Amino acid sequence: MLVQALRRHLIEGISSGVGSLVALADPHMKAAITAMHDDPSHRWTLQSLAERAGTSRTSFALSFKETAGTSPMEYLTRWRIMLAGDRLATSRDSVSEITQALGYESESTFNTAFKRLQGCSPRQYSRGSSVPPQIRA
Repeated sequence: MLVQALRRHLIEGISSGVGSLVALADPHMKAAITAMHDDPSHRWTLQSLAERAGTSRTSFALSFKETAGTSPMEYLTRWRIMLAGDRLATSRDSVSEITQALGYESESTFNTAFKRLQGCSPRQYSRGSSVPPQIRA
């Protein structure tokens, strides 16, 4: 299910000329995306990502939104939640362990972000009692 959702997301991005793969073609955006993927638990800020990209904060934020189709911080949140969903589905890690491993300061903050993006709580997701709308085939 996760693979299908990711594939659909990538295809939609390529066809519209905006998305993760489009952003990866830009060396500045690639540096920031790679950093987020390599260390999702890091306390990334717009400034630290702009420094990775070698641009100003303003230029980075505008370019990222233009190429990726979302803000850098929303991209990071989506990446973390996608990783969390995978861990919830494939491991026995607790929500608390996943929360800490992905850099969230509190389980409440993580739960709110997860529910906003997946449409259900992490516990519901891990139990398989609710199939999130984004994952449906």
